[in-house]
Amino acid sequence: MEIAELLRQPGLTLVDVRESYVFEEGHLPNAINIPLGDVFARLSEFSQMTKPIVLYCKTGDHAGQAKLLLELNGIGDVYNGGGMEAVAQLLAPAA
Repeated sequence: MEIAELLRQPGLTLVDVRESYVFEEGHLPNAINIPLGDVFARLSEFSQMTKPIVLYCKTGDHAGQAKLLLELNGIGDVYNGGGMEAVAQLLAPAA
């Protein structure tokens, strides 16, 4: 499924994996912040999240690492949304 389609799913969980201080400077609406360095310690939270889970960061690199870590630990239906700007554009209403 394309990221644009996933972002329209009801119940989607949007996770920002950037550091907390960057998240506080600005983030996407309804996103929760779990920095990449905290993902492993918070696996139980991810396992309880409503699926699908779309991860994003600044460029998509850390989101990709988080996705791999989650999948290696048995958490599926997780997607790398890419960078925050790209996800924001996909979330923006069509003009």
